Amino acid sequence: MRVKSIRWEDGKLFLLDQSLLPDREEYLVCETIEEVAKAIKEMKVRGAPAIGVAAAFGLALVAKRTPSFKKIKEAADLLSSTRPTAVNLFWAIKRMLKKAEGKEGKDLSEALENEAVRIFQEDIEVNRKIGEFGASLLESGDVILTHCNAGALATAGYGTALGVIRSAIAQGKEIKVFATETRPLLQGARLTVWELKKERIPHCLITDLSAGYFMKKGEIKKVIVGADRIALNGDVANKIGTYSLAVLAKENGIPFYVAAPASTFDFSLESGNDIPIEERDPEEVRTLKGVSVTLPDTPVRNAAFDVTPASYITLYITELGLLKPPFNEEKFSEVK
Repeated sequence: MRVKSIRWEDGKLFLLDQSLLPDREEYLVCETIEEVAKAIKEMKVRGAPAIGVAAAFGLALVAKRTPSFKKIKEAADLLSSTRPTAVNLFWAIKRMLKKAEGKEGKDLSEALENEAVRIFQEDIEVNRKIGEFGASLLESGDVILTHCNAGALATAGYGTALGVIRSAIAQGKEIKVFATETRPLLQGARLTVWELKKERIPHCLITDLSAGYFMKKGEIKKVIVGADRIALNGDVANKIGTYSLAVLAKENGIPFYVAAPASTFDFSLESGNDIPIEERDPEEVRTLKGVSVTLPDTPVRNAAFDVTPASYITLYITELGLLKPPFNEEKFSEVK
C-alpha cells in the first residue's frame, strides 16, 4: 500500500498531517499560501523533497486566486522564510518563479499548476531511480539502519532511503530495517515505523543511543539515510544525530550511504560549514507529546540538523547513479 503524503485535487492541496501520526491519519486541506507556509513551518509536512513539492503547489494556489507575478513573488518570500536548511524548498521556489516570469492571468495560473504537478510527478520517478541504483548495494539478509524518515512521507510518495529498501525487497531480497526513534520529534518512531508496517517490511525500533551497541554486535550491516542539503565537497546536512551515526559506522567498518535527488545538492556552497542549520522551539525538547520531561525553565539548544563530513560517506545514491566527490556539476545541471 503506497503512502500518499501529498494530493492535489480540484485546486486544493491535501497534506497528510504528519504531526498526528501514527495515532491519526488526517489530511490538512490547504487553500491559501498562509496555510501551506504554516504546515511547512510546523512540520505538518516535512522531508526535503516533500517540502519542495508542497511549496510548488502553494505557489500554484496563489496563481489560481490572484494570478499576478507580484503576488507570486510575495508568496515565494513567505515560503522561503519557513525553514532554512532543506534546499529542495528553495530549488522548487526558484523553478516556479522562473516558470512564472513574464506571465499574468490565466497563462500564469495554468503554467504554475502544470509545473507543480510536473515537480510532483518527477519526484516520484526520481525516487524510483534512486531506489533502483541503491538496491544494487543491498544483499538478501542485510539489516539496514536508517535515521529519521526518508520514506514516502518525506517525498511525493516513494522515498529516498526507504525507497532503496523498497526496491531491494521488490527484487526479492530479504531485508530488515532498524529505525532509530529520532529525538526530539520521534520521526523514526512515529513515521518510519508507521510506513514500514504499512509496507509490511520487517523492522525493529531502537533508541537513538543504542545504534553503536548494535553495530558493535554485528547486527547492523549498512546505514542508509536521506539528506536535506549536500554541499559541493559532499558534506551532508541531515537530521540531528546523523553525524554521530556516521562516526559510529566508520568505527565499526559499516558502509554509510546517503540517498538523495540531484535537487538536494547545493553547489553554491563549498562545504557543510556554509549550510544554514535550523534551530527550533526549545519546547520540542522540554516536552514529549505535550508532557513535560524536564523542568520548564531548563535552557535548551534544539538544532534540527547536523553536518556529516564527506569523509564518512561511502557513496551517494542519486537518480544519476552511485556517486563520490568530486561531482560532475555539468551532469547535475542537466537534471536541475
